[in-house]
Amino acid sequence: MARGEFDNLAGKGKPLDLEAYFNTPDDLRMAYSILKSNDFVPEEVEIMKEISALKERLATAVDESDRTAVRKKLDERSLALSLLLDRRRRR
Repeated sequence: MARGEFDNLAGKGKPLDLEAYFNTPDDLRMAYSILKSNDFVPEEVEIMKEISALKERLATAVDESDRTAVRKKLDERSLALSLLLDRRRRR
């Protein structure tokens, strides 16, 4: 600390929000903490990010062949998300 190595950390000077941590079951806390600190997100979140990016790309596409390709990829990722969410609901 004396060398200033902690001065540029994210959230410096802000209170820690530990509500989510303590709302997580004891047996899962460490695993979730490790995943979060390594920027891991569930597969469905990744697919949602892809879908969002594809929608933005579709809105700005000017070439019809590009629009068609983006629509096809968007449909594929939307279907993948639906199937994944349905599979998780059935567990």
